[in-house]
Amino acid sequence: MKFVIKLFPEITIKSAPVRKQLVKQLRRNIRLVCRPVDPELDVTGKWDMVEVESGLTDQGDLATLVDRLCCIPGIHQVLEVVEYPLESLEDMLEKVRPVYVEQLAGKMFCVRVKRTGSHDFKSNDVERYIGGELNQTTEAAGVKLKNPDVRVDIEIKHNRWFLVAKRHPGLGGYPMGSQDPVLSLISGGFDSTVSSFMTMKRGINTHFCFFNLGGHAHELAVKEVAYYLWSRYGASHRVRFVTIPFEGVVEEILNKIDNSQMGVILKRMMLRAASKTAELMKIQAVVTGEAVGQVSSQTLPNLAVIDSVTDTMVLRPLIAMDKQDIISIAARIGTEDFAKNIPEYCAVISKKPTTRARPQKIEKEESFFDFSVLDKAVEDRRSVSVHEIVADDLRREEVEVVDTLQQDDIIIDIRHPTEEELKPLQMPGREIIVMPFYQLRTKFPELDRSRNFLLYCDKGVMSQLHAMHLRDEGHENVRVFQPGKDD
Repeated sequence: MKFVIKLFPEITIKSAPVRKQLVKQLRRNIRLVCRPVDPELDVTGKWDMVEVESGLTDQGDLATLVDRLCCIPGIHQVLEVVEYPLESLEDMLEKVRPVYVEQLAGKMFCVRVKRTGSHDFKSNDVERYIGGELNQTTEAAGVKLKNPDVRVDIEIKHNRWFLVAKRHPGLGGYPMGSQDPVLSLISGGFDSTVSSFMTMKRGINTHFCFFNLGGHAHELAVKEVAYYLWSRYGASHRVRFVTIPFEGVVEEILNKIDNSQMGVILKRMMLRAASKTAELMKIQAVVTGEAVGQVSSQTLPNLAVIDSVTDTMVLRPLIAMDKQDIISIAARIGTEDFAKNIPEYCAVISKKPTTRARPQKIEKEESFFDFSVLDKAVEDRRSVSVHEIVADDLRREEVEVVDTLQQDDIIIDIRHPTEEELKPLQMPGREIIVMPFYQLRTKFPELDRSRNFLLYCDKGVMSQLHAMHLRDEGHENVRVFQPGKDD
């Protein structure tokens, strides 16, 4: 199968050296992301497009490959194509007609041609010839140039041409790693997951910073969504997941700070800790999911007071977005249901929070705060590579992983619906429950506690994270199923 990768349009307007560098980075990212699906994948192209050729024949594997390509930043479209040598327009017609004859029956259609190179014909000439012949020699209802039922796409490149069989929308943005890294503050909710995604889409290698307010269970819940975001949209690069224990900081605020100032001061403490962590990681910017006016701490006066504690650049991708727009993006990228089901860990709740914080008042309140508590939190931070999240947590808690099943074991397929639909788990004679990972917290407790359940996902990472999470909540009847696991 051959694919033509169309570049994000902003890449094509860059200067020649920058464009070549971006395309080189994109080729590298495609190889790294798609290698687990097809180790022999051939990726070429230097200027106007990238060509990807795969020897895979299994339709499920090909669908998985397309899905991965569509989630790589920097790609505008993924075209499934058939390649032919350019001989004549008559030969082209003979190749196109059998592919589209059934699709055109009773339908309005048009032919669209894109051409690169020097030829004795124009793109319009090809469109008129192919379109006219298809209109006369098939059962098409006619030609319609605007909003047709069927579009016949042809791309001509010098001495060869491609017949486009399918067209898939890409993610857009810039290739991952083409911009400097950032440290994104993530809580697992709608805002922080979407803001992290938006920087990843822009080609920014996005590390995660998590302020732990609810113990190991809270940390596991956020690690799950961070791993999902990284594995789906940023797996071409290694990133860190930094956990900063913030229970002591919250306790200090609750005991010593005026109630109305708590929210702003908590955000200032988080920004101080994140800035220091970014400095230690040699990262020059931090990212938050704040939007103007969404909550009391996110008014413009409050944001100005919060930002005044650091010289580090603070990026807010969602700053002017409506909440519903944020939720819509979360639904599109696959984090909406997870965000709805993640536990809420309220740090400080003010009865009458200030919306116009005054620097003098904030500084006076912070004079009562013991900053050694904040320093200790930063000092006690834990940093782990996202792709090693499970190994890190297994050092604290063992989860049994099995490759064989007992008679009464029930398998729970926890993959995201997109993955499950591409390659359904087939095990004749076995009871399989499809329960996406973001539903486990609410639906697993409803299952029969006398039965044994095995969580399943493709790589075994999400299943182990969620098994640890469930065991933390007291469910001892859960293990992980990993077919083909080495003893």
